[in-house]
Amino acid sequence: MASTIFRSLQVQPFLLYPTTLLRRRNGVFQFTTKATQSQAETQQRQPQSKVSTSTQSKKLDKIPKDYEAIIGIETHVQLSTLTKAFCGCPYSYGSPPNSSICPICMGLPGALPVLNSKVIEFAVKLGLALNCNLAFNSKFDRKQYFYPDLPKGYQISQFDVPIATAGFLDVDIPVEFGGGHKRFGITRVHMEEDAGKLLHAENGNYSQVDLNRAGVPLLEIVSEPDMRNGIEAAEYAAELQRLVRYLGVSNGNMQEGSLRCDVNVSIRPIGQSKFGTKVEIKNLNSFSSVGRAIDFEISRQVQLHSQGQEDQIVQETRLWEEGSQRTITMRKKEGLADYRYFPEPDLPAVILSQEYVDGIKNSLPELPEIKRRRYEQMGLSMQDVLFLANDKNIAEFFEATLAKGADPKLVANWIMSDIAAFMKNEKLTINEIKLTPEELSELIASIKGGTISGKIGKEILFELLAKGGTVKEIIEKKDLVQIVDPVEIETMVDKVIAENPKQLEQYRGGKTKLQGFFAGQVMKLSKGKANPGLLNKILLEKLNSKS
Repeated sequence: MASTIFRSLQVQPFLLYPTTLLRRRNGVFQFTTKATQSQAETQQRQPQSKVSTSTQSKKLDKIPKDYEAIIGIETHVQLSTLTKAFCGCPYSYGSPPNSSICPICMGLPGALPVLNSKVIEFAVKLGLALNCNLAFNSKFDRKQYFYPDLPKGYQISQFDVPIATAGFLDVDIPVEFGGGHKRFGITRVHMEEDAGKLLHAENGNYSQVDLNRAGVPLLEIVSEPDMRNGIEAAEYAAELQRLVRYLGVSNGNMQEGSLRCDVNVSIRPIGQSKFGTKVEIKNLNSFSSVGRAIDFEISRQVQLHSQGQEDQIVQETRLWEEGSQRTITMRKKEGLADYRYFPEPDLPAVILSQEYVDGIKNSLPELPEIKRRRYEQMGLSMQDVLFLANDKNIAEFFEATLAKGADPKLVANWIMSDIAAFMKNEKLTINEIKLTPEELSELIASIKGGTISGKIGKEILFELLAKGGTVKEIIEKKDLVQIVDPVEIETMVDKVIAENPKQLEQYRGGKTKLQGFFAGQVMKLSKGKANPGLLNKILLEKLNSKS
């Protein structure tokens, strides 16, 4: 019915709106918005900051002693539910435009939303994990605004009674950035739906609307303005991504838009209690870009302050340009937007029972912060801890190996070095490699017990990673058992020394570094199987012998 009614609809609303076309091709709806002026042209006409970039690095040095940056982040997390928030349409990133929509997604008259219960479950999970106070009686609200990718003319969100408030997130700052533990406050977590997406034409003359994303469930996490530099903000965002992945509520992929950060930055002179003018930064598609954008914006604002031009810092939204490594004006904000919130009349209140909350609380996995503290108690360094706990799957592999009796530090070393390098080169995850935790434990035990050398162990490891199998099978098949018989090793040492009289003379003449040459020749002769400790002991005795 919808395809018949809307096949050739052309709407020309007020002058605020561009011309909109909605048509159907090959069973898929296509929306087209014709703009009277290209977005690119509009941005080019926006006044640009006159701040020179040549002295920005110098101005950054003044930030710690003269100015204080105040940073908060609004993060939208797209939930990994099977269907959208208020209808039965599935959502899959990368699907053909408008191939997963229905009258509810499209905001057609008479279409009524039905809440997906998984959205509530995931919101409660995240609220508990962020140490928030839960609202046992909350509601949805209508947030009114008009944009081509918002078909209803309003967004279903939460306004004055969000589902979770007053929490915090603990973050470990990496050693290379100074280390230490930070706690950042969480103002609120609320549920809402996503809007569609505008696909802009290259010539800028028109835009097309894809409503696949319309109605996809989101959780918005609003932080307190507790961050003071780009590093802290980037690590906060990374920890939030880690948390939602551990909980299984989202894949957290920034490149797919599953986790989107809008950063608010202002500065003020040290000692001043009043906040400065807040600037919002968008278009941040990686954690490193979050850090760089913030540091640039702090530098820009500091320079304006130092030049007596702080009145040029206006409340606005700026875009981060990755190519030029700077922020540019997107749109000005004359004041707070009047969204005319009111309670959503088509949805009932969200009422939680204590039993329901307790059930979710008891099902929570071990969270990254708790896992890191436990790993520290194993004697692992902070570098080891941060690497292992960063990825839930790597942490599970690590712990499965420990369960077989392996030493934590040895397991950490193997995972962080050779295994990590293999995964990076082959572009594989730890779940995709052929090596199992059982065989890694067996490999470590074989080296520690003297059955094979460390060098042979690496050769076996790479075969296990690529082809699978067992350590014992590979050792037996390739005859890799370490030679630990002193007589056999001594025979090989004597042979190498006899075949290299010139090097022996040089060694005894003071070039003791040639010991490595002799050891290498013996290892080559033994095909890498000679016990290194025993080999070096016998070799030194022979080289230093006067006979």
